[in-house]
Amino acid sequence: MVHNTPKTRYLQPTVVEDLREKMVFLGGPRQVGKTTLAKSLLARNAVYLNWDDAEDRSRIMRAQWSRDVPMLVLDEVHKYRLWRGLVKGLFDKRGPALKILITGSARLDHFRKGGDSLVGRYHYHRLHPFTLGELGGARTLDDLLRYGGFPEPFLKQDERFYRRWQKERVTRVVTQDLRDVETVKEISLVELLADILPSRVGSQLSIKSLQEDLQVSPHTVERWLTILENLYLCYRIAPHGAERAKAVKKAKKLYLWDWAQVDGEGARFENLVASHLLKFCHAQEDREGHRMELRYMRDVDGKEIDFLVLRARKPLFAVECKSGASRIAKHALYFKARYRIPKVYQVHTGEADFGNETDAGRVLPLRRLCELEQLP
Repeated sequence: MVHNTPKTRYLQPTVVEDLREKMVFLGGPRQVGKTTLAKSLLARNAVYLNWDDAEDRSRIMRAQWSRDVPMLVLDEVHKYRLWRGLVKGLFDKRGPALKILITGSARLDHFRKGGDSLVGRYHYHRLHPFTLGELGGARTLDDLLRYGGFPEPFLKQDERFYRRWQKERVTRVVTQDLRDVETVKEISLVELLADILPSRVGSQLSIKSLQEDLQVSPHTVERWLTILENLYLCYRIAPHGAERAKAVKKAKKLYLWDWAQVDGEGARFENLVASHLLKFCHAQEDREGHRMELRYMRDVDGKEIDFLVLRARKPLFAVECKSGASRIAKHALYFKARYRIPKVYQVHTGEADFGNETDAGRVLPLRRLCELEQLP
């Protein structure tokens, strides 16, 4: 049984506040809870329309709703070729008097590009799966590792249900969502790529290896990965280095939005931690306007630390994932000293907290890190 399940999602207060002044674009993975959040905000006489519904699609194209409607929610409308002009015209005509919420299971900041500019007319937020900071509870971490953070399987707590849900979700992303927003002929190969990715989590991603597996060009592999990132199936983080331009050209590490797909316990925990940190970075960007980056660190000798969080290009804190150790790893201290990282944490899946932070860093449970750094 899950304890402390939130009645409202963590973004709800921010979305309500932003709708008073501008449109809100709400992106995030399929089935992460965007529609549920949007419907919870519907005021009296508000209109909710989903592009995937044939009748709603017709109403959207014809703009068939009352002129004095107080709130309009358009779900998956980015699949409509003329959606930018539609929402721009609505906002310019009625302004904040009409609250407009756009939701979609793709990167709306990507699919808004081109056509009429929407700059200055909207706030963009990315909704993430459940995490420890949002849920709380003593045994929540085990549940998150087993069922992932997507609301439906997490609340259901049934492994058979999760397996079927996960398979159907990936299939819909690749066969339906991809077709709606991109032109890709080799859908079966993209499905194969999606099947391969869980085994590559946590290690430096080799485009050459994927190219050999799929028998396509490196450019094609990179394009497909970018599409899957834009559809919130996976994400990549680049290495941090003194020369930013060179650092991003090096091998990136790949993680999944649904970390429960990952088989190995260590890789799954690392993916879960990555998702917690990415959620923190996105919240800081979308709500507070900070420039955030999530990176990893690796030197020429092969020493590596799993994650580095940067704000305005300056190190904020670093995180190493390592279970079964009460002392911080030497390579973590090496990076802390060399790059002048203010705080270095080594997190594990247990409950033991090995004391206050010192110059030597701190070994602590992931739950405690969420509390100290206020990870949502």
